[in-house]
Amino acid sequence: MPVKPNSPEARDVAYLVHPYTNLRANEEQGPMIIEKGEGVYVWDNGGKKYIEGMAGLWSTSLGFQHKRLVAAATKQLETLPYYHLFGQKSHPPSIDLAEKLLNVAPDTVSKVFFNNSGSEANDTAIKIIWYYNNARGRHQKKKIIGRINGYHGITLASSSLTGRSLNHAGFDVPLEKFIHTNNPHYYRFGEDGETEEDFATRMANDLDQLIIDEGPETVAAFFAEPIMGAGGVITPPKTYFEKIQAVLKKHDVLFVADEVICGFCRTGNFWASETFNIEPDILVCAKALSSSYLPISGTMISDDIYQAIADASSKLGVFGHGYTYSGHPVAAAVALETLSIYEEEDILGHVRSVMGLYQERLNSFADHPLVGEVRGEGLIGATELVRDKSCKEAFAPTDNVGGTISNICLKHGLILRPVGDSMCFCPPLIITESEINALFDAYAVALNEGLDHLTKEGKAVA
Repeated sequence: MPVKPNSPEARDVAYLVHPYTNLRANEEQGPMIIEKGEGVYVWDNGGKKYIEGMAGLWSTSLGFQHKRLVAAATKQLETLPYYHLFGQKSHPPSIDLAEKLLNVAPDTVSKVFFNNSGSEANDTAIKIIWYYNNARGRHQKKKIIGRINGYHGITLASSSLTGRSLNHAGFDVPLEKFIHTNNPHYYRFGEDGETEEDFATRMANDLDQLIIDEGPETVAAFFAEPIMGAGGVITPPKTYFEKIQAVLKKHDVLFVADEVICGFCRTGNFWASETFNIEPDILVCAKALSSSYLPISGTMISDDIYQAIADASSKLGVFGHGYTYSGHPVAAAVALETLSIYEEEDILGHVRSVMGLYQERLNSFADHPLVGEVRGEGLIGATELVRDKSCKEAFAPTDNVGGTISNICLKHGLILRPVGDSMCFCPPLIITESEINALFDAYAVALNEGLDHLTKEGKAVA
């Protein structure tokens, strides 16, 4: 439908540049405008109600309109609306948040640097790694390894670390020093007769050979999401991280766990690093740190890294990195209250009580003619849509099947995120059993409607 003159949609088209959007399509069709939210639901400006099956962007963990978070922000705004952490200045919300966050963090990390987004958290990690190796006199040890299809953000450095072509095309990234190892998606890249464990061994061997080929003295760190979220919710094959970590230790390469999506109870443990037995040297978090009510992220580092960079800052006179809004007091106050809610309302216990039903309903789509693979853990998951499931044949990208199914879902009151032709699910952690059933009931209707549509067009093999 054309955009109506003088409507909110027309004003959007006139003034806004949208992230992750076909800008010409937005000009022609206008945006979907969300006006309010409550619990796991949001409403558009026409009054239509939707289950937010993606918690916004994998992130509104406590749902919309949690009164305690609104009150925490209001109280802090009335007390100290802004201050900074530069030049040995500090304020109570950042101190309290740092202490509480590290009390629940893995034992391998001991200090936290606050940023404003997951992209910035990863940028900070990269800069700290380079600073650290310079401090140790290892001036060549600077290369950073990401994974093909991995996602770590969209700043210059973090987009270079990201391994997705759509984030590289047109932007002249990756920059130098960034290299990528294989995508550990067993369904797509496992060889005939290869078990998951054998596939994991091959992935580890490939990483080992990559480091050897590059020169271990030049390779500084390996970044990985425990579950590859924006790559389509790719769960690791069995034994993968155990074997990867052995390779990294062999070559003295740091492991950075990107928990921007997976942290804060999402996988059925407080950290996905616990779920997959990861012992990170650096852990980055964002999104659910404040339930996304305000922008804040954290880069947590080991004591070994901290001691080296502290010595270097003394020698150089300053640790010359930081953001105006690092540890912003209002964002920190909201994040602190978020952590308190996780504890006091036993959000982890709730996730564990409903994730069995969630995964059962998700896996019920495994037999659907359009679904090639179902993937998930805890309260995150995806169904990968295929043209012919008997041979895993994918749809042509021009068919835009993920987009088609997503639009049908909207018609039935459900917001999901298509990653290519993988339909991703990541609802607020507070979702109830009845809401889980409503979510997947709507998806079932939309998927069947999509199958009929694609079959009539000759695009799907029913």
